Amino acid sequence: QVQLVESGGGLVQPGGSLRLSCAASGTMLRINDMGWYRQTPRKQREFVASITRGGITDHADSVKGRFTISRDNAKNTVYLQMNRLKPEDTAVYYCNVVNYASNYWGQGAQVTVSS
Repeated sequence: QVQLVESGGGLVQPGGSLRLSCAASGTMLRINDMGWYRQTPRKQREFVASITRGGITDHADSVKGRFTISRDNAKNTVYLQMNRLKPEDTAVYYCNVVNYASNYWGQGAQVTVSS
């Protein structure tokens, strides 16, 4: 089993920054891909960014140039640095990790961008 604990959400003004973290713990950890998704009440959960164990990243077009995903394999932790935030970035952000062939989701972190 894998447990994921997210942190770093909150309220920020447009143009501001936030950093999300997601730490994985458990037994028999062999974390492969790690990623972030987000969801609003009006939309299905959508992809934000992902990173392979080797560090290859992918970002959704809507966040390219503003958000950066990174990871620390020694700490089994994935980060999402969010800069130049916009009101449309408001959502619950979920981390996702693949341990061997199984998917796990974090509990979600609310990010609200509002003046």
